[in-house]
Amino acid sequence: MFPNSILGRPPFTPNHQQHNFFALSPTLYSHQQLIDSQFNFHNAERLSDEQNLPLDGKRQRFHSPHQEPAVVNQIVPLSGERRYSVPPLFSSPYVPEIVRCVPPFQEVSFLEPREITLPEAKDKLSQQILELFEVCQQQISDLKKKELCRTQLQREIQLLFPQSRLFLVGSSLNGFGTRSSDGDLCLVVKEEPVNQKTEARHILTLVHKHFCTRLSGYIERPQLIRAKVPIVKFRDKVSCVEFDLNVNNIVGIRNTFLLRTYAYLENRVRPLVLVIKKWASHHAINDASRGTLSSYSLVLMALHYLQTLPEPILPSLQKIYPESFSPAVQLHLVHQTPCNVHPYLSKNESSLGDLLLGFLKYYATEFDWDSQMISVREAKAIPRPDGMEWRNKYICVEEPFDGTNTARAVHEKQKFDMIKDQFLKSWQRLKNKRDLNSILPLRTAILKR
Repeated sequence: MFPNSILGRPPFTPNHQQHNFFALSPTLYSHQQLIDSQFNFHNAERLSDEQNLPLDGKRQRFHSPHQEPAVVNQIVPLSGERRYSVPPLFSSPYVPEIVRCVPPFQEVSFLEPREITLPEAKDKLSQQILELFEVCQQQISDLKKKELCRTQLQREIQLLFPQSRLFLVGSSLNGFGTRSSDGDLCLVVKEEPVNQKTEARHILTLVHKHFCTRLSGYIERPQLIRAKVPIVKFRDKVSCVEFDLNVNNIVGIRNTFLLRTYAYLENRVRPLVLVIKKWASHHAINDASRGTLSSYSLVLMALHYLQTLPEPILPSLQKIYPESFSPAVQLHLVHQTPCNVHPYLSKNESSLGDLLLGFLKYYATEFDWDSQMISVREAKAIPRPDGMEWRNKYICVEEPFDGTNTARAVHEKQKFDMIKDQFLKSWQRLKNKRDLNSILPLRTAILKR
């Protein structure tokens, strides 16, 4: 099983890591192990064939770079099959085939989350950023609601796919979430790639039908979105959280824990990223489905800026810890990677206000959009590749694990010009006023927290 799968730490703290910086970073204890050990597969149901669903939509989320040929897997029934293999009862906790090398279940206790000390605010602008962050940041209670929903959904989905596991990914877990953040879920049915056009759509069709027929009491508005990376969108009636569920988009699990490590590496990172996301949303340049920047791209742009300062605030974790953040790390070990990272002490003492100004100025006047690509992996701007994916693209942001372009949604010159114009205007206003309200009305931002 995936021990403690959504957490940013191993199930217990080894002796040599007990004073590690990341032992103090916020984490959440999970019910997943208990459910995995106690779950009874005997009551699994049989569903009918796949039905055609008319709903379609355009949505960009975590991206699989290659479209592999469909792989027939015994745990993924295709449309001609009506029967689902269900494992018998086990006298010991059931360990699915895809993670058969994982150590057996152990009951362990988890430490309560602890706060990381926020930076001091010595000027008005920095104080405004901190106050906005403290009001709008995702609370532990928000995360617990999402985790509870995940454990319940995993139990239900395992009626269809007994060997599957459901991961909470994205902003809910990477340290950059807000109180209004949606929940992103990744359903892993096997370690091998899944063809998103065929297998993933079929699996999600079955999941969607299951939600509509069995879970209508506490899930509402389930929709199957047949995008390049298909998802099921739904709302949990209990927590009132909107969720997006994808299949086997494993890069999303890996980048969740990479970003989580960056988020807690330096205490200025999370407040700065939150205000940048709020600013971009207010100016309508933070919506990949409408041809602008995804939140993931904005986070990578902010991290890249902090890496490229004359005195960097962040390093490249993939360069310093290549083994910990390798795409070859097994999925059940990915959650342990933040615990291997030591504190990074930067000599840069810039205030949050100065960093926000610098971020806007960097992309308004310094970054070369025509020839450069943003790379957090390399901690610098690098020349654009010559591949087809990068040609005729206005903004190029490298995905740190699979090397694809996370900003590929910006494919219209009008939207690109709008994004650049907003960087320039906001930089000029903020430079003159030194007041966050000049580019982001705080009252409005807090109401939308």
